[in-house]
Parts: sequence; C-alpha cells; structure tokens
Amino acid sequence: MPLSEYNVESIRSRIASGEESLRDTVNRSLDAAERLNEKLNAFLEIDRKGALARAEELSANQQAGESGLPLAGVPLAVKDNICVRGLQASCGSRILGPYHPPYSATVVERLQAAGAVVVGKTNLDEFAMGSSNENSAFGVVRNPWDTERVPGGSSGGSAAAVAAGIVPVALGSETGGSVRQPAALCGIVGLKPTYGRLSRYGLVAFASSLDHISIFGRNVRDVAEVLQVAAGRDPLDATSADVDVPDYKAALTTDIKGVRIGVPRALLSEGLDADVSERIEAAIEAYRELGAEVIDIELPHAKYCIAVYYVIATAEASSNLARFDGVRYGFRAEEAKNLREMYRRTRDEGFGAEVKRRIMLGTFVLSSGYYDAYYRKAQQVRTLLKIDFEHAFGVCDAILTPTTPTPAFLIGEKVDDPLSMYLNDIYTCTANLVGVPGISVPCGLSKDGLPVGLQLMSRHWDEAGLLNLAHAYESKHPLLERPRVSALSDSTS
Repeated sequence: MPLSEYNVESIRSRIASGEESLRDTVNRSLDAAERLNEKLNAFLEIDRKGALARAEELSANQQAGESGLPLAGVPLAVKDNICVRGLQASCGSRILGPYHPPYSATVVERLQAAGAVVVGKTNLDEFAMGSSNENSAFGVVRNPWDTERVPGGSSGGSAAAVAAGIVPVALGSETGGSVRQPAALCGIVGLKPTYGRLSRYGLVAFASSLDHISIFGRNVRDVAEVLQVAAGRDPLDATSADVDVPDYKAALTTDIKGVRIGVPRALLSEGLDADVSERIEAAIEAYRELGAEVIDIELPHAKYCIAVYYVIATAEASSNLARFDGVRYGFRAEEAKNLREMYRRTRDEGFGAEVKRRIMLGTFVLSSGYYDAYYRKAQQVRTLLKIDFEHAFGVCDAILTPTTPTPAFLIGEKVDDPLSMYLNDIYTCTANLVGVPGISVPCGLSKDGLPVGLQLMSRHWDEAGLLNLAHAYESKHPLLERPRVSALSDSTS
C-alpha cells in the first residue's frame, strides 16, 4: 500500500471488504512502531497487549453483527501528556516517569468508543515545553524525512509516527503551535481547533488558557473524521463549549469560490526562509486559481506575539507545575533531610533545564513589583491581538501565513539559543493567544527535500470552513514524496 493511501478511509474499506482483518491492521501498526522506534524514538510506550485485546473485542463485535463504528480498527497514537487509562503519562519528564493515570482523557474515550485503537504513547518535549522535541527526558525524536533533523515540538513523537506511516492519525497538544509546527516540519496535516471545541479533561496542564488537544492526520479528511468524533461539550471540563458540532466531513466540498483569504504581508519578510517564502507565494497563487480572493490585511500587534506568549505561558506554567513536588505524583528524591529539601531536590532532579527556565521566568513575571509590568501588560496586549483578529475577520474569511519560518533544522542547531528556538512559534502562537482555529497543510518541499507547511486560521468555531479551505488546496497539490524512514518502505523493514 502506498503511504499516501494509508488513511482512515482506506483502512475502513480494507476491513469492510475483508481484504485485511481488524487485528492485522492493528498488528501492522504495532510492528511498525516497534521496528522504527530505534530510528525515530517516537514512542515512549507501545501497548501491544492492550491494542490487540481491543482489536479482538472489536472483531468479535463485528462478527456478532453489531453496527460498524466510524473508526473501527484505526490505529491511534496519543501524546504522553494526554491520559490513557492503564498507560503511562510521563509528559516526557523524569518527575512523572512512573505515573499511570486511573482514567482516560475525554477525547481518548470518545475516539476509543468510535473504534480507534490506541497503540502507544508518544514522545514529547518535557511538559510540552519546546519547539524541537529535544527537551524530552527520554531522548530526542527524529524527523522521518531526515533523521539528523528535528521533527518539531512539542508533539514531535505524534507527528513522526503519522509522517512515517506508523499510524494514520494521532493526538497531540498545542500551547503555542505544538501540533501545527511539527505537522509542517514532518509534511502532514495538523489542526488546532477553537479553544473549547475539544475537552481538555485528561490533558496534563502546561498553560491552561492556551492549552488545546489537537489532531494530526495524513490528510484533511482524516483530521475531519477524528474531530467529528472527539468534539463537543464535556461536563468534566468547564472550559469546553456547548456549541453545535457540524458535519465536518460533509463540509469538504472543495468549493471555495469567493472565499476571502487575508495575507498579513508585514509578517512575511524578516526571518522567513527563502524556500518557505517561495512555497507560500505559490500556495497563495494556487488559492487564486481555485477561485478564492486574496487580499492584504494588517495584524499590527502580531509582532509582539512571542513576547506576550512567553510571559503568559510561563506564568501559567509556574502555577500549574507547582503540584509536582514529590508528594502527590511520580518521582521523589531520596534521602532528603527534611520536607523543604525533599521539595527542592525532587524538582531539581526531576525537571529538565527548559522546564526550570520557564518556571523561573513565570515566577518572576508574577512576583510582587513585576506583575503589572509584565503579566498584566501581556494580557492587555493579548486583548489587542484579539481585536486585530476581529477586524481582520471583518474583511476576510481566513488568514494565510507560513506555519514555520524555516524547514526542519538540524538536531542541536538551536539548543543553546533559547530565543532563536522560541521564534519558531512566531506564526502559530497568535492562534493560541486569540483562541481561533488553525491548521497546517503541506505545501511542497524545500530545495533540500524537506516539507514546508502553510497555515490557515479562521473565525472561532469555523473549523468546517477552515477544513474545506485546506482540503481544496490538498486536493490539487498532494505531497506525493514519502520520507526517508517509512513504515511502508522496504528499506526500513
């Protein structure tokens, strides 16, 4: 099977026709995960026993004549900061390494009820803090297109698993672009829904006003199908919205004639890689050919988004991560002389350098004498960003930018330069600050053969329109090449 055909629809068709059994589908995914993990380090836990047991249960239900489930037998990978009952939830950190939650995230439960089979938990930057997946306590994840390069972060393990064809869909989490950014670097689709569209119950918190559970897929239709099942109000999450869930699959008409796409030209200059700029200009022209109207817009406060994001995100992180103290969860330092020393040593030994950096920064901006100057000011600029987007959506239906300023960079290239690393989120973090949906879609390859992603953002709750815009482009410009490391390539078997 070509990698381009390894998707939800083809899996469902092969199982329904008897061409492949449900167990064989799941087993193939498990085999690929185990075989490629030495190359990619994408998985922290592979649940062969549990996945095959679930496959047998689903097969028995089908043979008993029970109605088919929309995702029956579809292998699913889950980022290791999203709870799955019985599996680990390490968040890529030593401090939570041995923790196994007694419950599953609402989104996971809904996907499992629809027939999806969790094959394992994927690697990530520690507590989802990073843009390259080099901050995991359990090693670097490698990009399937070039294993000397990063897959992006913090959801790099899930992105690599989908890009390599180990699973067709995966869950990640976003706080400032941690699904769209690795989706772009790995040449797949990544969707961040509107804040409140997907329940955050069961997602280990980083920055609560910015965190989103989000979706990776091999194509836009797969992402739409997963969103259809997972979306909706959850009484266990007060921030989930009681908003109708439309038929996302039916919305994929590819008809975008007259749709107005806004391009913030001021953001597409300094710091943008020449290959990325060329591919984005080609994508803009492709949308014109598809019948969309492309107009220039302004987002005057977007230039402050990185500063605003890292003040708010670190402030919320310093509060959320205070619970990891050696008493209630996971790791505890041994032989401490007293309680205070146990706290200090547990956090010092359990947290990595990037997490410590962000906790210290967040504690500083919330401290007496600095709160107004930093945290309050950042929240005020966040409001101005929301106003900018409201004005923009008054004249256009969607906003188009690059997803990342460069293609995937080499492992270790930016690890000693945190500011340069933080700037990788410059195009994505605005959607998290404002709460609007955003999607990254592959738009070609750089001269070095690395994927480039285009980003689209739309109004709150308009995932249907956003998905259709992405689908329209994808239907005319599929990414045909496959990565160097692939589950379906003879060279990696």
